[in-house]
Amino acid sequence: VQLQASGGGLVQAGGSLRLSCAASGRTLSSYPMGWFRQAPGKEREFVAAISWSRWSSSITYYADSVKGRFTISRDNSKNTGYLQMNSLKPEDTAVYYCAAGSVSTKGKDYNYWGQGTQVTVSS
Repeated sequence: VQLQASGGGLVQAGGSLRLSCAASGRTLSSYPMGWFRQAPGKEREFVAAISWSRWSSSITYYADSVKGRFTISRDNSKNTGYLQMNSLKPEDTAVYYCAAGSVSTKGKDYNYWGQGTQVTVSS
């Protein structure tokens, strides 16, 4: 599956952005997916993940640093995942990546990655 992340940009602290992750090649609805971010000079870190199940509602997971501010979701009819980011802080500035294949907090557990989209939060 190929993933295309979009929606990044420049926003003031306290503002909001919604990132999208569009899938092609295969249906994203069959995969759990997640979002990671990497700030300059720092290691890539887990942001959020959402499970997939044919029989029950998706389960979401969040890093403590974004819990209560970010919301991960998916629209299987559009083959797209989302990351709604509210109450943004300057420390949220990073390149954000979507990935599919796991709900792990470890990037190595994901099979597919999109290109990054830059999010910059000004103070």
